[in-house]
Amino acid sequence: MTSYVVQRDGRAATAEDLGPLAFAGYAHFTAMQVRGGRVRGLDLHLERLRSASVEMFGRAMPGDRVRACLRAAVEAGPADLSLRATMYVPPGGDVAAGADAEPDVLVRTGPPASVPEGPLALAAVEYERTLPAVKHVGEVAKTYYLRQAVAQGFDDAAFVDRRGRLSEATIWNLAFWDGSAVVWPVAGMLAGTTMGIVRRRLERLGVPQRHREITLADLPELEGAVVMNSWTPGVAVHRIGSVPLPQAPSFLESLHEAYQAEPLTSP
Repeated sequence: MTSYVVQRDGRAATAEDLGPLAFAGYAHFTAMQVRGGRVRGLDLHLERLRSASVEMFGRAMPGDRVRACLRAAVEAGPADLSLRATMYVPPGGDVAAGADAEPDVLVRTGPPASVPEGPLALAAVEYERTLPAVKHVGEVAKTYYLRQAVAQGFDDAAFVDRRGRLSEATIWNLAFWDGSAVVWPVAGMLAGTTMGIVRRRLERLGVPQRHREITLADLPELEGAVVMNSWTPGVAVHRIGSVPLPQAPSFLESLHEAYQAEPLTSP
C-alpha cells in the first residue's frame, strides 16, 4: 500500500483525468484526517459536499456514491492518512449559469497532518471570502495573507470583515473563551467540520456556548483563544494583531475532550 493515492470516481486517476483539472478552478472540497481507517464527523463532511454541490452545480452526487469513493481511497492507503475529496464538473461539463451540472469526485490521500504546537500569533487582516459558507478551491488570498503575516513575524492571519468583526483565519476557525463559556464569532465564515463536531459534543458535555460578534476591541475582555481545523480541535492563540490573549489550558483541554468524544466512523 502507498500513503498517497489519487482516484477519480473510485479508480486510479490518469493523466487524462488530471490534465484538464490542472487548469480549472471551479470546484469545492472537504478535507479530513483518517485514523485507523475511520473518520470523525463523516456526516458533516458528506453534508458539506452535498450542500456545496447544490450551491455551485445545481445538483449533488448521491451520498452512497460519494461514500464508496471515499472508502476506495481509504482502503488503498495505510490506516492513518489525510484525505481530500474535491467535487467538480468533468472537463466538457456545462457549468454555465442555470445549468444543473453532474459533478464528479477526485479523492487524494497523503500522510497524516502535523499540527503546529502553538501558541500562535495571528496578524489581523481585513478580508472577506467570496461564498464564505462554501469550502471552494482557488483561494489565493488565504496563502497570500499567510505569507504576508509570516513575513511580518506572525504565525498566521485572522480575517476581519468590513464591519470590523473577526470571522476566521486562513485555514482555521476561531473560538474564544470568556471565562465561563466557549464563544463562537458571528460573521460570514466557513463552518468547519471540526467546529461542528466540537459544538455538538460540548453541548452533550454540558459546556456553555455563546455566539456573538467579536471585534479587536473586544479581545481584552476574553480569557483565551484557539484556532481549529481538520488537523486539530484546538491550537492556542496568544495574540491577534497587537492584542495579547491569556493562556487558557482548561479551555484547550475541554475542546480536545469534546473532539475525542466523537466516535470514529468508517466511510
